[in-house]
Amino acid sequence: MAQLNEVFFVDGVRSPFGRAGEKGQYWSTRADDLAVKATIGLIERNPQVPTDRIDDVAIAATSQTGDQGLTLGRSVAILAGLPQSVPGFAIERMCAGAMTSVTTMAGSIGVGMYDLALAGGVEHMGHHPIGGNADPNPRFVAERMVDPGALNMGVTAERIFDRFPHLTKERSDRYGMLSQQKVQAAYDAGKIQPDLVPVAIKGADGAWGLATEDEGRRPQTTMADLAALKTPFRPHGRVTAGTSSPLTDGATMSLLASGGAVKEFGLAPKMRLVSFAFAGVQPEIMGIGPIPSTERALRKAGLTIDDIGLFELNEAFAIQVISLLDHFGIADDDPRVNQWGGAIAFGHPLAASGVRLMIQLAAQFAERPDVRYGLTAMCVGLGQGGSVIWENPHYDGKHE
Repeated sequence: MAQLNEVFFVDGVRSPFGRAGEKGQYWSTRADDLAVKATIGLIERNPQVPTDRIDDVAIAATSQTGDQGLTLGRSVAILAGLPQSVPGFAIERMCAGAMTSVTTMAGSIGVGMYDLALAGGVEHMGHHPIGGNADPNPRFVAERMVDPGALNMGVTAERIFDRFPHLTKERSDRYGMLSQQKVQAAYDAGKIQPDLVPVAIKGADGAWGLATEDEGRRPQTTMADLAALKTPFRPHGRVTAGTSSPLTDGATMSLLASGGAVKEFGLAPKMRLVSFAFAGVQPEIMGIGPIPSTERALRKAGLTIDDIGLFELNEAFAIQVISLLDHFGIADDDPRVNQWGGAIAFGHPLAASGVRLMIQLAAQFAERPDVRYGLTAMCVGLGQGGSVIWENPHYDGKHE
């Protein structure tokens, strides 16, 4: 008879992230091939895991069409060479797609149905612009359920500024600049590269190359640069390209296991799942979504925000992160928050990003035995937030 299991994040890898569009490194690369490369890289890194024991593969994509269609979990599993006995499925929760892949697989492991699972996401925003294949029901607007601007993420970010005037453009600009600097410092220190899976790419000239780094970084960004940028979502607005995550292509993949599988295969987990939660907010101001989802996840875990020693927050927009930090009384530049930078510099391939947060938190846990709990959280289109709390298996209990 099945019993409740602990759930562990064993490992995670990702492709380097590329700038979306014809000039981006993945313009001639299929979305599903990005997910295949991440899957193969993860399996090769964990040879002690018998692939025929993987119970399921969940892969998220926001635009499930074309090279992101055809039940990604199953098609990618076949293309990656997993045994045909391994099933798979596709999942969709906009920006929290990969996060939902993880929590869905975690639920199956937790109730004893699965022992090993792969969970990740992919988004090729060059091939599939956000909302490009969507046909929103006219009732949303006709019956005033949702403001038309709610379907434009940049407009929703401007509305956070409207609601919280003390969250100024200058604070947002400074946050964006620091994110770029932190990402470059992490690259210079070799923190990011170990979890990247190189991808063979074909250039516009037909020549082959290798994608080995995230393409969207702008480490030389200054406050003066940011102050001079246009505000595309509103005349005289406060959201700019420099304080927004760029349009991005990329894939992520993680390996999850039950406590029994960890023992059986001699695995060394990087994190233990403590709790997770999703929450809904007004679609018109979706950026505040991680606030209620984090409160809910903390409540389920019996923790407070003061128990969280490391934060990995998805930087859809700088103002969105600042609004969460402000709510919980955390400084914009608190060293616990996104210490290796975030999506403003790395990029945000929508459905893939949740697992990138987990990969970075896991790597930081390994360096920080003084930290017991960490949080991965993100806002989600149409007014949602997602939060997952993790425990550090390296915690030594000596620094309380």
